[in-house]
Amino acid sequence: MPSHRLPSLVLVLTLLPALVAPPARGEEWFVDRGAETNLDFVHFNGMSGRFFYPEMTGSGAAFFDYDGDGDLDVYVVQGHMMGPGVGVDEAIFPPRRPDPQSDRLYRNDLAPGPDGRNVLRFVDVTERAGISAPGYGMGVATGDLDNDGDVDLYVTNFGANQLLLNRGDGTFEDATEASGAQDSRWSVAAAFLDFDDDGWLDLYVGNYVDFTYSVHKDCSTSTGTRDYCGPLAYDPEQDRLFRNRGDGTLEDVTVAAGLAQHSGTTLGAVASDFDGDGRVDLYVANDMMANFLWINQGDGTFRDDALLSGAAVNAEGQAEASMGVDAADFDGDGDDDLFMAHLTGETNTLYLNDGRGVFRDATAELGLGNPSWNFTAFGTAWFDFDNDGWLDVLTVNGAVKMIEALARAEDPYPLHQTNQLFRNLDGRGFEEVTARAGAVFELSEVSRGAAFGDIDEDGDTDVLVVNNAGPARLLVNEFAVDPGFAELRLLLEPGPRDAHGAKARFILEDGRSIWRRLRTEGSYASANEPRVRTGLGPEGRLASIEVLWPDGHRTRILSPPERHRLRFVSSPSGDRQ
Repeated sequence: MPSHRLPSLVLVLTLLPALVAPPARGEEWFVDRGAETNLDFVHFNGMSGRFFYPEMTGSGAAFFDYDGDGDLDVYVVQGHMMGPGVGVDEAIFPPRRPDPQSDRLYRNDLAPGPDGRNVLRFVDVTERAGISAPGYGMGVATGDLDNDGDVDLYVTNFGANQLLLNRGDGTFEDATEASGAQDSRWSVAAAFLDFDDDGWLDLYVGNYVDFTYSVHKDCSTSTGTRDYCGPLAYDPEQDRLFRNRGDGTLEDVTVAAGLAQHSGTTLGAVASDFDGDGRVDLYVANDMMANFLWINQGDGTFRDDALLSGAAVNAEGQAEASMGVDAADFDGDGDDDLFMAHLTGETNTLYLNDGRGVFRDATAELGLGNPSWNFTAFGTAWFDFDNDGWLDVLTVNGAVKMIEALARAEDPYPLHQTNQLFRNLDGRGFEEVTARAGAVFELSEVSRGAAFGDIDEDGDTDVLVVNNAGPARLLVNEFAVDPGFAELRLLLEPGPRDAHGAKARFILEDGRSIWRRLRTEGSYASANEPRVRTGLGPEGRLASIEVLWPDGHRTRILSPPERHRLRFVSSPSGDRQ
């Protein structure tokens, strides 16, 4: 592990005005406000009845502040017609639309309303931002690659990926070729992380399977009905790790870092210090194959400890169809645990971390097994939807194999399922609360990506759900119990830029500690807000906050105010060794 001399620290604290208290609890905890706020995105998968594999796997979205005005904007990834020589007039679901399609960027024009609550309104600024993203989109990752203080985008595609560099003037430039970030394989997951601890974000790209139109296979259900193939019908691909040289270019260090020893069917990736040694590691979710746990050795290389650590397969020793993934401290013991979204007939899986990077499948005992048996989950995250200080779980669902009952009913896209919400019972287990979550949870759709963040700046977490071949749903959190909350924006100079990997410890007056990590990666093919936030519960009182920065130094603030947003800028000037 690299050592660090104690740096001098420039600390900037900005107290934003306290938010107006939301109204008393309504009947619906989440309300879809996409249509009324002009977030009118509809995903187009280009299906023509030929069952091309990629058409039912996309897509994702990002919550990020592209224009630096303090609120979260939205980037959504789009598809287009599939297959050589296939025209848009051959689309069978949803109804045909003009081609070519493109990803979309929506600017958030948040403004105070007459009742004191913020009013959401989105403006599609794709063209004026100079974004041209006509690829068959899968996912998106966010991070400041060039340390200029503006958030950049890496878009994964079925085909050539794109690096969109934020110029800081409201526009983006395609820097894929100039930076060396090209990857033309079928990529889904991507994550920004500083694996070599040099102050520059590196890039991990998760590739799926070697599918091309020329190797397309015909697959069918057990009754002989034509259906989509699974990942094992094709060869797995190799992921890539790019090291940031700090001069605007990236170097492919996949082989040098030891990651070339495995190929997988990657659909999810999350970066965290799983073994507590101060170095960022990588967990990779593979579809129908054993997952990877790449432990950072501190010398530029990684070692896969998934099998020995207990995080490669489930408690029965079976590899599962891992799609979405998240890492966070759901039980309040200070280390990051893992949650994975899986296939119908499996269960979603929770791996409990003992603090040393050794995991145990605790899915059944914590109540997350049986409720997920009949669902195929993709986007997911641990998030505190009720602001009680305990991380809950959302999974957004949609099958990958034809649901026979729907097919018999001649449903045009018989993959749809409802989504699920699970409440954390003070770290002891979970209960499903979907039935109380609102009418939007009664919708049956083919959900894929999910991005998490406070889109309306009212102190709780909202969710953008991207539906394959359907409209995006903006799930605005209206739980409105209104306990105290604490929120941090952790930034590093130069930039200032988001301090990926920083951890915050919120210490309550009763002695309880709540740990949160700054992360944007995770879920499925999506990117989350970079802010660190926790609810405190109706009785919680905040005593102090401690921030552990990526280079190992700490900042502590005593008696911080609640219902305020705190902004810390760390500018370490000490030598790094």
